[in-house]
Amino acid sequence: MDGLSKKANDVCSFLDKLGIEYSAVRHAPAFTIDECKNAEKLIGGKICKNLFLRTSSGDIRYLLLMDGNKRFVTKEVSKSLGTSRLSFASKEEMEEVLNTSAGSLSITSLIFNNKKNVFLAIDEDVLKEEYICCHPSDNNATLKIKTSDILEIFLPHIGITPETIEITGQ
Repeated sequence: MDGLSKKANDVCSFLDKLGIEYSAVRHAPAFTIDECKNAEKLIGGKICKNLFLRTSSGDIRYLLLMDGNKRFVTKEVSKSLGTSRLSFASKEEMEEVLNTSAGSLSITSLIFNNKKNVFLAIDEDVLKEEYICCHPSDNNATLKIKTSDILEIFLPHIGITPETIEITGQ
């Protein structure tokens, strides 16, 4: 896609090599779920929240995908994952581990995790959607990818098995 960052082009090339079809739209930078509402209209799908979390010791990190309309409750997610209380990883840690800046994080950022030291947790409601809509590690664009392609092609190729959890936001 023309005019995207190198990271976004790397993501699109990666998907192309795997034979994963996707739609893409460019838009103004969208840093928050509220700012993604316009992108959702353009792409015709729902964008999920993407949170980069860590345990207090910092030795375990998670990328959490959750329904954008739900509230993140640390205690609930920590309990569901069976971990100590989770907190947000720093912007610097996100850049170092996933080569992704704040506001651009998505499931596609996992292709940059060369050390394979990030676990993936997905809210079960996200998996009920036909498509996962996400930034290609660049918040100036949004991709629409079949959820089945993410689960059956993308994640197995990068060696990640997601943990599905129920998030109520309460």
